[in-house]
Order: sequence, then structure tokens, then C-alpha cells
Amino acid sequence: METKDCFYLGRVTKPWGVKGQLVLFLDVDTPEDYAELDSAFVEVKGKLLPYFFHIDQLNGNKAVVTFEDITAEQAAALVGHELYLPLDLLPKLTGNQFYFHEVVGFRVVDSNHGDIGILEQVIEYPAQPLFQIMKNGVEVLIPVIDEVIDKVDRENKTIYINAPNGLIELYLGDLNR
Repeated sequence: METKDCFYLGRVTKPWGVKGQLVLFLDVDTPEDYAELDSAFVEVKGKLLPYFFHIDQLNGNKAVVTFEDITAEQAAALVGHELYLPLDLLPKLTGNQFYFHEVVGFRVVDSNHGDIGILEQVIEYPAQPLFQIMKNGVEVLIPVIDEVIDKVDRENKTIYINAPNGLIELYLGDLNR
């Protein structure tokens, strides 16, 4: 399994108690969806290795887990490592909700300016994720917020937006000239 076939679930944050338990931070919107999780891939030296565990406690985005078949010392060595799950385990989203990896390659159409271009990637900045769209070799950055996104059309791989006034002109000039 490779990271391109997986989604980031979270990370091992710290040891818990003296019996080799660990605290996981689950970087997900609804951690309760993962309450029955019994395994994950842990990234170790650039490779994803499968680990089995059981969740002892789930409190918000933090889970106290006991890993199977490893010692307390081996468990402690996993602190700081990232956790991944296969993409097919992601809950399906509908409507205007989407996973960032899901919309890469979608066409972006603005309500005022029409076809802006193809979504190359979603850049995750701490304050605000941004769509990076390329139009005739020019990068256009659009904030990923509910007020901008009008519709996600999965069937036609198109995102319809209503960009803030002047934003697209900032990148591409006046398209009506």
C-alpha cells in the first residue's frame, strides 16, 4: 500500500499509561465514524506498515488504543508517526461536500466569468484552503469556502463557483475585453 492509495487519518501523539497504550489524534470531521476501527497503516521510514489495535476510549478526536502484538517499547517508538487508511474506507460525501483529492482534475466554472480552468490541486494553508486552477498557464487561487462554491457536479467533474468580485480579474485581467 502506498500513500497515494490512502488518506491521512491522523497521527500517534503520545504514550498512555504503562501498558503500551497510545493516544491517536484522528484528523477527521466525525471521529465516531471510526469508533470500530481495528487497524491502520502507520508510516515508518517512508513505508506504510499495517498495525492492528483496539480502541479503548474515544473522546472527540482523541482515541486511546492498544496495539496488538507489540511491546510497550515498540508502541512508544510509534509516537509521532502518521496514520493512513485506504481511500475506499472514506465515507461517501454528497452534494457540495467533497474530499480535496476527489476534485483534483475537475473543471471550475465561475458564474460571471465562465470556464476558469482545471483544478490542479487544493493547497492546504492553515487559515484557508485554496483551489489552484491553471488557465492558459496562469495560476488562479480561489478560496475553498461555502460562500464561493455553488455546486459540485461529480457526474460531469465540474465545480461551479461564484468568485468574490475582482478576484479572477486580479489573476487573468478583464476577460470581457
